[in-house]
Amino acid sequence: MRFLIMLLGSIEAGGTKFVCAVGDENFNEIDKKIIPTTTPAETLGASIEFFKQYPELTALSIASFGPIDTNPASEKYGYITDTPKVKWQNCNFVGTMTDALNIPVYWTTDVNGSVYGEYVNLKDKYDNPALVYYTLGTGVGAGAIQDGRFIGGISTPEMGHVRLQRHPVDLNFTGICPYHHDCLEGLVAGPTFKARLGISGEDVPDNHPVWDIMAYYVAQAAVQVTAILRPQKIIFGGSVSRPAFLERVRKQFAMLWNDYLPVGSLDEYIVNPSVPGNGSATLGNFALAKHLTAKAKSHQTDSEL
Repeated sequence: MRFLIMLLGSIEAGGTKFVCAVGDENFNEIDKKIIPTTTPAETLGASIEFFKQYPELTALSIASFGPIDTNPASEKYGYITDTPKVKWQNCNFVGTMTDALNIPVYWTTDVNGSVYGEYVNLKDKYDNPALVYYTLGTGVGAGAIQDGRFIGGISTPEMGHVRLQRHPVDLNFTGICPYHHDCLEGLVAGPTFKARLGISGEDVPDNHPVWDIMAYYVAQAAVQVTAILRPQKIIFGGSVSRPAFLERVRKQFAMLWNDYLPVGSLDEYIVNPSVPGNGSATLGNFALAKHLTAKAKSHQTDSEL
């Protein structure tokens, strides 16, 4: 009988950095490397070099910034498509990693990876919860999960690009999204601080009035997803999602929702991630890679076992 070590690979591919990690079958992190997001050749090359240290790797899950093509029937499945990051447009991400590592690759959005990690961490406590996870960072996106499955149709949702009602004191701000201007991403992503105030978000104090403007927009998104999906929790991660900011979001949500339908305690409904150390996507990727490994093994013949 042959005993094999199962190692699982994770790439959280963000607009500013890649977080590459290797874990065991119990999702314990063994190694991690942070790689700057520069060009596909440099960043994917460094990622491949990292994973090639681990020949026991059985599968890799990639949770990527987008837009991405997740339709297996599409000619561009596995590609990053029309991203504002020009150098990454039409990048064959999955094909590059598959050719180099020769292992199965799971392909989804960065926010789907994060929402799956939250699901893995919370599913026993909350009995298979329905969750929505927003990342408020360099960009804005969201993933949703119900009954352990991602919600989406012909592709993954683009909840960062919903249109919003403008705050009355923010009417002159153009918005940074090159496609929609005043969508959620265009109004609350991290770079909007620089566009509005000329300073980075980390330098904006918690008592600055800009947080109320942004909380108004995020609360609108929370109202929309509450009305459409009725999740058990809405989780906000990313650099913009400070705890003090989420308190403002809860207050705005309470006013906008106006107790239309019960959502429970807002302190338990609108929350920061439960996985510590910004590790939701890595945990989710490990779990998705494990599923992919099990699926690959189920297709083996007896002679291959």
